[in-house]
Amino acid sequence: MIKLIHNQIGLGQVYIYYVFFLMFIYVCLFFVFSLFSVCISVIKQIDKKLSADERKSPAKIEDAIRKLCKKAKNRENRFCYYVGGTEDAATGLLGEISKPLKSFMPPEKICEKLKKKDGQICQLKYEKQIDLDAVDLKKLKVKDLKKILSDWGETCKACTEKSDFIKLIEKLKPTHFKKQEL
Repeated sequence: MIKLIHNQIGLGQVYIYYVFFLMFIYVCLFFVFSLFSVCISVIKQIDKKLSADERKSPAKIEDAIRKLCKKAKNRENRFCYYVGGTEDAATGLLGEISKPLKSFMPPEKICEKLKKKDGQICQLKYEKQIDLDAVDLKKLKVKDLKKILSDWGETCKACTEKSDFIKLIEKLKPTHFKKQEL
């Protein structure tokens, strides 16, 4: 069979087809995982925090989800809202997370099931993080400067100009931002 394929299309063409096939698989996997990045991340966090005792009961898993959701910010908080992990949530999909976690289902599969229940969950993606080592704060928009402060849990009520935000970020940078070492 291989000899027949080799004679008809050539070894170079088989190699090219193989490379394109691998690239296709890589792109598909990247697409699937980028679709559910917030979902997978939150469910992995929940999975890591569960003790063996908590994992036995869906009610205890749901309590652990609610506990994690109280601390969640930004996109993770929005995910918690969609699944019913926050107090103001109108939906209740916690059972759709707790039962599969009890049976050790992978987070990717749980997110695929959640997608069928509520498509908004899959639309949540993490925002691109600003590299404070490489960026010139003066070139950022005020919106981005406010986001940096918000991510740090800080606000600037007295800031009226862009320079005020930059000064505050520079002042707080040593406490909130650890420089990446190689």
